[in-house]
Amino acid sequence: MRLSDFNSAPSTAAAAFLGPCADVPRWITAIVEARPYATRADLLAHAADAAPAWTEAELDRALQHHPRIGERAQGASAENELSRREQSGVDNSADTAEQLVAGNREYEAKFGRVFLIRAAGRNAEEILTHLQSRLNHTPENELPVVAEQLREIALIRLEGLVTS
Repeated sequence: MRLSDFNSAPSTAAAAFLGPCADVPRWITAIVEARPYATRADLLAHAADAAPAWTEAELDRALQHHPRIGERAQGASAENELSRREQSGVDNSADTAEQLVAGNREYEAKFGRVFLIRAAGRNAEEILTHLQSRLNHTPENELPVVAEQLREIALIRLEGLVTS
């Protein structure tokens, strides 16, 4: 979507457009209410500024739309299409795939949520290393890491969806 179209869209349409980036209503509302943006960079900067204080409940809501790392999202939703694109570089060996599956299960058992990492620009071995490292976190230490990863994903998605 062009920035000018985003700026002039009805609030409900603009909010729906942002939903696949991160399903955090407070973040979406903050971005929509600050329109119009003079430049794409202004939009991205405001989106970044609006993201740091996400609550655990907001993170859990947003994570409902994220598949396990290494799994291909199914369905035709915008979130699933973005996820497939982001994970397209996560080709891995059978051994790495098995370790990701096992690590995902262990992570979910420990933290009660899907393991989230910005997959864009990372290979499977790098993701596995992060997963194994993060399994050593306490829930209190892990929560800000999850929030940061979701912010990175949201901003990458927004950047890819809005043109000048």
